[in-house]
Amino acid sequence: MSSVEETLKSRVLVIGGTGHIGKHLVFASIRLGHSTAILVRDTTPSDPAKVELLKSFIESGAALLKVLIIMRFMPSEFGSDVDRINTVDPAKSLYAVKANLRRLIEAEGIPHTYVTCNSFAETYLPSIGDVTAVGAGPPSNKITVLGDGNSKAVFMVEEDIATYTMRAVDDARTLNKILYMRPPANVLSHNDLISLWEKKSGRTLQRVHIPEEEVFNWIKVEAAFPLNILLSLALSIFVRGDQTNFNIDPTIGVEATKLYPDVNYTTVDDFLSRLL
Repeated sequence: MSSVEETLKSRVLVIGGTGHIGKHLVFASIRLGHSTAILVRDTTPSDPAKVELLKSFIESGAALLKVLIIMRFMPSEFGSDVDRINTVDPAKSLYAVKANLRRLIEAEGIPHTYVTCNSFAETYLPSIGDVTAVGAGPPSNKITVLGDGNSKAVFMVEEDIATYTMRAVDDARTLNKILYMRPPANVLSHNDLISLWEKKSGRTLQRVHIPEEEVFNWIKVEAAFPLNILLSLALSIFVRGDQTNFNIDPTIGVEATKLYPDVNYTTVDDFLSRLL
């Protein structure tokens, strides 16, 4: 990289750099040539894993800071578009907080890019989209399907989320807009996802469908934390199709894979192959 290119790169400050997406953002920022800093509460945390992670940041060339100067705000609202959520509590209230933050940012005229990455692959794909079994790995014979299973969702691998986010940092096309991530190969219904897994694994799964009304009652009456949150998120994603049931308005949003076609993102097909 030339010295001219280096000077054109923004300096990046990552808040929450030791979190699930934060660590990917840090490494993506460094990999793409940004001068990178991480805002931390404590440079010597008690958690040994965080100590090692901070050490790896420093060894990769990042700095640890306790000051905050923001030229473009990219709020941590990673997930569905907070202004297009159609669900119930507890997820409804969580997204309302993020939507209110958008309104404050806009009212104050703060330069920003909202990142809508949709569904984390590492959360949803290991259980083949069964939110009642998150963390349990692929099912062996039965799988729970909310609704008819035909609504399209978007699945993004975390490293790709970080790469697209950091590509957007210096891009005038993303300033004061929503950066949507909709890789064509990663837009699938739950039924599509199950069929893809069945083909790869050679297993046929019994699909146990839960009607929307039963899902609603499950959330409100029976499900305890954290299942109630997962179900209320899934009601929006897998039943009501909130990640794909609208066209991106070019006056307020842009799509990542169209802006950066050179990024070789990980497909759902590729990710599922890792589970075999």
